[in-house]
Amino acid sequence: MAGSVDVLGPILEMMTWVGFVPGVPLLISAWILSKRRCAWGTANAEQFAAGGFLGVQWLDQSNEEQKVLLDIPAHDGSAYSGSVVVHYDLCHPSRCSLRPPHHDHTVLILGWILTGVGIISTLGGFVLLLL
Repeated sequence: MAGSVDVLGPILEMMTWVGFVPGVPLLISAWILSKRRCAWGTANAEQFAAGGFLGVQWLDQSNEEQKVLLDIPAHDGSAYSGSVVVHYDLCHPSRCSLRPPHHDHTVLILGWILTGVGIISTLGGFVLLLL
C-alpha cells in the first residue's frame, strides 16, 4: 500500500496543477465574455431582393430602419413580399440572422472540467495524507 501511495501522491499533485492553473483563468475569461456579450432582439422584417441576394429590412428598438443583405442568393430577382422574424444584435444591428443566436460555451465548459479535475485531485491528495 505504501508503494502505491508514494506513486499516487505526485500524480495527484500534478493533476491539481494541471486542473487549476488553466481552469480558473478559463472560468474568469468565460465570465468576462458573457458580461461583454450584447443582448439580441427580435423584430418582424420584410424581405427584398437586391443585387441577386436576399435582404431584410426592419425597425429596431429605437425605431430606426435597418436594411441588411443576407448571404442567401435570390432565385429569380423578383421582389419578395414575405414577412420573416429577424434576430439582431442590439449593440450592432447589422449582425442579424433568421435563426435564433447560439452562443458557444466551449470556454466555460472546458474551465469547469479542468477546475473540477483540480478540485478532485486536491481532495484526493488530502485523503492520501490521512492514509
